[in-house]
Amino acid sequence: MKVTRKNFLRLLAGSAASAAAAGAGKVVQAIRSSLPAAPRWGMAIDFSKCPKGCDACTKACRLAHNVPQIPDPNHEVKWIWEEPYENVFPSQPAEFGRQDLAGSQLLVLCNHCADPPCTRVCPTQATWKRDDGIVMMDYHRCIGCRYCMAACPYGSRSFNWVDPRPYVETANPQYPTRTKGVVEKCNFCAERLADGLLPACVEACPEKALIFGDLHDENSAVRQALRSRYGVRRQPELGTDPSVFYLV
Repeated sequence: MKVTRKNFLRLLAGSAASAAAAGAGKVVQAIRSSLPAAPRWGMAIDFSKCPKGCDACTKACRLAHNVPQIPDPNHEVKWIWEEPYENVFPSQPAEFGRQDLAGSQLLVLCNHCADPPCTRVCPTQATWKRDDGIVMMDYHRCIGCRYCMAACPYGSRSFNWVDPRPYVETANPQYPTRTKGVVEKCNFCAERLADGLLPACVEACPEKALIFGDLHDENSAVRQALRSRYGVRRQPELGTDPSVFYLV
């Protein structure tokens, strides 16, 4: 190519633009690296501390989030509840492990998976995962298709087959009530975390069997618990990467 004044200026301008872009990229990378990492909220459950018959955590959750108490089990709405050990860990039969847990009841809730299949199937983006790992619900966007319920391998979502409001024992005006035809579930008390508070279930537990914190922070309460005890998660082979651990 003949090096004319015009070609020389064009090459010079291109080199300057490339250098500027590279410099800007380095600045952006430096800014990102200096920003604090977003937390990933998680929970550890020490079921050995859960006293039989205690419902302090479920009651606190119910009161905080207007969870209805519907007597018909076919219409039951659950955020945190108990399931038999065999249902919680179907791939870990008791005869090859903790035989003392056979038939026992364990607390379960939404696992707030790092790779939640429920969010991928929602056609209206009524459920999504926040940067801090909490899987949320937008009740106004929910059209009641229940695709998320079919996708969740843990059965952590409930559908309002009937109007739930008549079954709310004491309405909390600071949290919205739901209507017939929408899905709901545990939200890790996102509204309380925004105010610097622990989830209602964690705060209400008299035996401190529920431990909550930032999984990215090695000094958090949940990380300290997982360092001192072995923690298992529900069906990790599914690749959902749950944020709820059970201490054994």
